[in-house]
Formats: sequence, structure tokens, C-alpha cells
Amino acid sequence: MTASAFDQFADLAAEVPSEIVTHSLVKDVVLPGPAGGRDQSSLKIALLTLDNGLDHSKPTTLGPNTLIELGRTLEALRGRAAAGEIQAVAVTGKPYFLVAGADLTTVKQLRKPEHGAQMARLGHAAYDLLADLGVPTFAFINGVALGGGLEIALACTYRTVSTGASGLGLPEAFIGLVPGWGGVYRLPRLTGPEAALKIMIENPLSNNRTIGGKEAFSVGIADALFEPADFLEQSLAWAGNVLSGRTAVARPNAVDPTADAAVAERWDAAAKAARALVAAKTGDAAPAPGKVLDVFEAGKLATQKESAELEVEALTYLMQTPQFRDTVYAFLDLVQRRAKRPAGAPDAKLARPVTKVGVVGAGLMASQLALVFARQLKVPVVLTDIDQTRVDKGVAYVHGEIEKLLAKGRLSPGAANRTKALVTGSVSKAAFADADFVIEAVFEELSVKKQVFAEVEAVVSSECILATNTSSLSVTAMAEGLEHPERVVGFHFFNPVAVMPLVEVVRAPETDEAVLATAFVLAKSLKKTAVLVKDAAAFVVNRVLLRLMGEVTATFDEGTPAEVADTALKPIGLPMTPFTLAALVGLPVAQHVAESLHSAFGDRFHVSANQQRLIDAGIKGLWVPTTDGGHEIPATTLELLSFGDAPSTAEQVLTRCEDALAEEIGLLLSEGVVAGPEDVDLCMILGAGWPMHLGGITPYLDRVGAAERVTGRKFHANDA
Repeated sequence: MTASAFDQFADLAAEVPSEIVTHSLVKDVVLPGPAGGRDQSSLKIALLTLDNGLDHSKPTTLGPNTLIELGRTLEALRGRAAAGEIQAVAVTGKPYFLVAGADLTTVKQLRKPEHGAQMARLGHAAYDLLADLGVPTFAFINGVALGGGLEIALACTYRTVSTGASGLGLPEAFIGLVPGWGGVYRLPRLTGPEAALKIMIENPLSNNRTIGGKEAFSVGIADALFEPADFLEQSLAWAGNVLSGRTAVARPNAVDPTADAAVAERWDAAAKAARALVAAKTGDAAPAPGKVLDVFEAGKLATQKESAELEVEALTYLMQTPQFRDTVYAFLDLVQRRAKRPAGAPDAKLARPVTKVGVVGAGLMASQLALVFARQLKVPVVLTDIDQTRVDKGVAYVHGEIEKLLAKGRLSPGAANRTKALVTGSVSKAAFADADFVIEAVFEELSVKKQVFAEVEAVVSSECILATNTSSLSVTAMAEGLEHPERVVGFHFFNPVAVMPLVEVVRAPETDEAVLATAFVLAKSLKKTAVLVKDAAAFVVNRVLLRLMGEVTATFDEGTPAEVADTALKPIGLPMTPFTLAALVGLPVAQHVAESLHSAFGDRFHVSANQQRLIDAGIKGLWVPTTDGGHEIPATTLELLSFGDAPSTAEQVLTRCEDALAEEIGLLLSEGVVAGPEDVDLCMILGAGWPMHLGGITPYLDRVGAAERVTGRKFHANDA
């Protein structure tokens, strides 16, 4: 048997015997000859399809065994190319996937430092063959291409992409790594540095956003764009035309920083802007984004092989960091697994069909809800409010947002018109008569919500589900006095609705199983993650957040300088500071929820007299921007406030907040608000932007000792 360069990685592969292998399946395709011109019948292309043999719900991924098989397959194809048997190689994937990236289940089993280096070198060994096979190589991007999957395409000579492809990107900064198989080097040279850093830094740090086929083509990742119906056939024909010289490939976005001083300047400017973004998004608390930029900057004038060594070094380091292991727990165990199998959810077969939705209210939150229901469910949605002006404004908002999506190319003209037609308004709740699901999004006042439900129940069918989007009030109390209290369920979204992926599904004592099942199925249809929570004040996210914000505000009221109090949590890397968050949600809203929690739980939840003074004066936030890009508290604002004489240091504020969080989560779990600490972690990641690199709020509190200080034990007993 001929020795292979990939034999050296056999020990690495043996570390993960349970890997689900994505196989490299090859067949030869003879390209059709065009009418006239060179006869293409002698041009033969080897089509390599990456396929794990599983259905479309099981994405193809990359582990050591997969990469070894790919490498050996490419070695054989290199031999065939040298012998003149094939004139090109093309790589594509099973339906809907090129490759969804590295197999994190496998990667997290590679615990030794040398494993990270070996995994990095293994990927480079395989991808270097694609880049230098002796004949042109093509990538036909037919679906999801993430991380190492997109890097396969980048290593090829040419690329096509389907208009139906979605989920393209380099998300490594999000999961605690760097694009380690050539992406940091190859992508900016195809797209320009600005677009590359948007894909490698900005998108991962923006809820792990990805791009679709059209955007991939527009930025220069792909050379040709084809419709999904005959994507493979069109791609093969295009490849034949390229090989025959009938089609010339132009790359207007491609750059070379070694040959153009202006490009080198763009490189530096893009890196500087990206570092500012990382600081703003993470407080530089997560190491991976910075490492991506280190490799990007150091590779500006490097060769591909020199950049590969930088990637190997970065991957070797990052795979051993606690942040990477925490990110894998947060992303794989929570967001990917637990989110798909929510604890306590009833059998989905109990769910009722939802063919029409009613939304009570036509304000901003209600209008956002109407938009997401119409877009995702594609069923009629009717908004109601107390007068026609409000109704018209709500419907106009929805239509305006649809127009924005159309302008961005995220909706076709036909889809935009159909979605607009689904959303209507009425001043009469009689419009809900044939609705299956009605959700209220009115002012956070119990009496108002009870009145709304009574009015809705009077006109809907006995099977219609009544949902509340309350953020803090008792769902049980809302259902009291109704003829069918069992139909009431909490369905709490987070703002902005289109972006935030969490829905807290609140079960009151009388909530029916079919009603609960419908809520979970509905959340999934809306592309949201649902977590079952008990009916307790503020549920999970707002209860934890308000405890945190209350502690920070209390230290400010006690005399801690505003800058110290507001930035004390910077080591955690939260998406925004407490005072910024309070201004964003609105001081009256924050105060109202704090008062509700104070009423429910007592002095653990601080109600700030200073914050009330700001509200009474019509001041929207503590900080105002300064001309130098900073912020300050105006003297007129300070004159309204009063302070104690017990200031804290930043370290004291941080420790106080950590202990308060540990106490509140411990109480929340003892009350059975959720099934376990994993659900608290999931809620905080998806509903509050808790940093992924911290692995969830409860592992963080274990790690810093707060859980043991306050509760006497860790939230995760098996934590080292």
C-alpha cells in the first residue's frame, strides 16, 4: 500500500473513534461540448461530493477521520490529474450543505496541546492539495458552508454558489477559535479586507450572523451565481466553459496587499476598525476575536504558508483556553442541543394548528410581533388598538419594515406583497373571532391586561389560545376570572423581536398541556428557542438582569462614581454597560420592573430614588455623548441626584454583583422556575447576550467562586 502524507495523523483520528465521518465520494463527469468551438467531450471533471450518509437534519462536519479521508482522496485525484485522466476536480456537498464546519463534538475531545496543532496541520495538508492539485479545482457551494466548510471553497481555484444557499461564514471568533485552515489569508484577498473582516469579526459578534449565496457572490467569494433548481448542472457547464477558455473569470474585489500600498493601508484601517468593534462588543474579554485580528495583521505581507503557521499557532493556543471549552459548552451543549430539546415541553403532537393570529396593541412591540408572525407563519395577523390612528401607525410600521427587507434583497417583491397583505388592523376585537392564537402586548399593568383578556375571551372560540408578552407580571393573576383560564400561557419575547432568539414560555398552574405544546411548536415555527419557565415574577432573564442592574445602581446611589459603577463589569464582557442598557430599555420600564420585583421579593431588588428623579425630570439616560466620542453626566442632571458616602471600588462592585447573581439564581432554581442551571444559562445567552466565551452564567459563577461563597456549593457539581 502506497504511503500517504496523512498516515502521520492516524493517532489523532484514533482519539475520536465515534466521529460521524463525512465521506469523500467521487464520480467522473464528462463535460458537454458547446456548439462550435473546442470539443469538450474529452474534458473530464472528477466530482467529489461530501456526504455523511445521513438525512438533511444531520449536517456534514469535519473531524480528523473526515479530513484524512478527504486528503487521501485528493492524493489519488492528484495522481490521476498527473496522468492526464482528469482535467479538473470539483467539490460539492449533499443537499443543503457543502460542509457545516468542524465537528465540535469531536474537537472538544482533543484535550492535549499537541492535538490542536495536529488538527490545524491536518486541515492545511488537505486544503493545500485543493489549492495545488495540478489541475484547476472548483467548489460548488450548494448550501451551508461554515468555518472549515467555507475554507474548502476558498482553497479551490474557482467557486460557484447557489442563490438558495444560506449559512455561509467564518464564525470561529464566535466559538472561541480562528479560521484555522487558510480562511484568514484567502478571504481578504478575494473580497478585500473590509468585507473579509465583516465576515470574520462583525458577523460572528452580531448574534453569529451568516450570509447567503447572493451576498457571497456580491462580495467576491464566488465567481458565479446560479439558481438552486439546476445548480449542479449549471455549475458543471460553467466549469467546462472556464476550462475551455470560453468564460473568463473576473474578480473586481480581489486585492494583493504585497503589491499595492493603497491596499495595505486599507488592510490596516480595516483591522483598526475591527479592533474597535471587538472592544465595544466584548470589552476585549474574549481572546478569539483578537487572535483572528493578530493573524490577519501579521499575514498582510506573508505568504500563504507563513500565514498557515500563524493559524496553527493560534489554534493550538485557543483550543487549550478555558474560554474555548466554555464556548463549546454554551454553543454545542446549550444552544445546539438543549435548545432543540427543551426541558418539560409536552409532546408536540398535542399542539393545535394556528391559522390566524391576533395581536392586542399596535405599539412598537406589538408591531414587531405582528411582523414576525406574518413572515414566519405566513398566516393572517390582525392588530387592534383603542383608536384608528394607533392601528394605522402599527400596520404602517409593519409594512415599512417589509419594504426595508425588500430593499435589502431579503424578500422578493412577491413575498413582500404577500406578507403585507397578511397584516391588517382593526379597532374592534371582534376581528379576533376566527383567530387561533391571540397575544397581548399592552402596557405592563395587571388590571389593563386582565381587562384585555376578558374582552378577547368574549369574542374568540373556546379553543383560541390567549398569550401574554408580559415581562414581569403574574400570568396566573391574568387568567383569574376567565371562563377558560387553562387557555392562558406566557409567551415572552425579547426586544428587538426579529433579532433576539429567546421566548420564555410561561406555564401557569392551570395552563393546559395542548396550549403549552402549541406555544412550543409555535416558537419553533417562528425560529425562536423556547424555554419553559414557571410563573414567577420576571421569570428568568429579567429577574437576573434586574438583580444585576439593581446592584450596580445601588453602588452608584451609595456614592460610587458613575464611571466606576458602570464599567465594573467590563471583565465579564457584557454586550453593554448597565446604565446604557437601562437607557435602551427605557428608565420608566426598568423602574417599573424593579418595583414589581421589589414588591415580589423585597429588598434584594433595589428601587433607585435617583432613577425616579431622572424619570420625573424627563431625562432618558444618565450619560450624554461628548464631542470627543466619550460621555458624561451633565451638571444639571447631577444637581437632581443625591448620594451616600459609601463608595465602592470596581473590584468590590464586581464581586458584589457576582454574589448577588449567585444568590438570585440559587433561589430561582430552588423555586423550580426552570428545570436546571442549564436553562438559566440558555436564557441568559439567548435573551440577554451573556457572553458565549464565559460558557453560561452558572459555570462563570462557579469559576469565580461566587456560587460557593453564597450557596455553599457549585451549580455544576462536576466542575473541576
